[in-house]
Amino acid sequence: MQGNPADLTTRHLPGLPGQKGSGTDGAEAGRTVSWWRRVRGTLLGCATALAGFLYVVLAGTLLGPFLLWPRTRARALGVFGAGARRQAGLERKRRSSFFGDRFPEHYEASDRRVLRYLAARSYAGLLCALVIGLLGCGAVLAGLLTRGMLRGSLRWEELLVQAVLGGVLLFLDLQGLRSLLALDSRLARACFGPSEQELLRRRVDELAGSRAAAVRAVDAERRRIERDLHDGIQQRLVALAMLLGRARRGRDPGQADALLRQAHQEAGDVLAELREVAWRVYPSALDSLGLEEALGGVSERCSVPVRTEFDVRGPLPRPVETAAYFVVSESVTNAAKHAVATAVSVRVLLDGGVLTVCVQDNGKGGADPAGIGLSGLRSRVDALNGTLRVDSPEGGPTMVTAELPCA
Repeated sequence: MQGNPADLTTRHLPGLPGQKGSGTDGAEAGRTVSWWRRVRGTLLGCATALAGFLYVVLAGTLLGPFLLWPRTRARALGVFGAGARRQAGLERKRRSSFFGDRFPEHYEASDRRVLRYLAARSYAGLLCALVIGLLGCGAVLAGLLTRGMLRGSLRWEELLVQAVLGGVLLFLDLQGLRSLLALDSRLARACFGPSEQELLRRRVDELAGSRAAAVRAVDAERRRIERDLHDGIQQRLVALAMLLGRARRGRDPGQADALLRQAHQEAGDVLAELREVAWRVYPSALDSLGLEEALGGVSERCSVPVRTEFDVRGPLPRPVETAAYFVVSESVTNAAKHAVATAVSVRVLLDGGVLTVCVQDNGKGGADPAGIGLSGLRSRVDALNGTLRVDSPEGGPTMVTAELPCA
């Protein structure tokens, strides 16, 4: 199997239970196709199956001696495979045009897989043509039976036997046709795109990786909170205790009053920093006020002017709200502390079941996507099957974009 697996989107798997649609990489298309279009595609498939069968037989016969001779085998296989690829390309266009299938653009199957597909497709298509022919013969016989019934040349016993036999044959014929159409779809998926088992295996690997990344992100966040508490709040509390101790031991009322005022200021600063740490753990405003008001709180606490555009109609899932808040909070904090930015713009848009969060600043750029903060955001977004992009060239500007599915 050839092709770059990175070009395949495995967020949504075609044909797996519990998913709506198949994304852009599955053989099953998300668009609706009329039954008449499918009928035309099936009839055309019978003709292309005959063409594929004739190609396999004639090309195999003509190239047979060259395939047996070792010196010409590689070139003969190349010629044979090139023709098979052209035949398979026609089948791919037929599946896309008449059945609405969508396959990976940069996925290319091996010559052996294409040859296997062409042989199996020819057999299935010719068998489908035979079943359709039997269905047509049954329709003719049903017409003759109806004609005889109208003329009165059939007794009711003969009519009952013919009707039961015809009904059973019609049922078997339709079931066979349905199975052959499903086989045609499975063969196309196996040749033109990854199989369901392969996509499922990739999805399991992706989920295992995102789970490990989420655990690492939580651990890193806990270490950062511990560092903030130890290096910030704990030191301030020690200073506050020292000020109160000096004020209690002091004999000069004026000096004691000054120390108490300083201790009062220090207590206010400790409360502000503790509130900031609590907001980084979880913003309580999300529960009481919603995402828009919580983002407004981020703008108010930031030392850099933040312009926020919020275009979301309707409620959002709680995990999506939380992830969007942390994307904005972390990006705005980085812009104020590290990027030396003078302006930040935040845009939150809900479109088509996907929440897009874009944070842009005019700072110096050079943000490291592998840093603790941004890697933690990526893990949080990946856990929701979203994507996070960081564009931060040297000299700026920096743009952080997160896309979070809400379904």
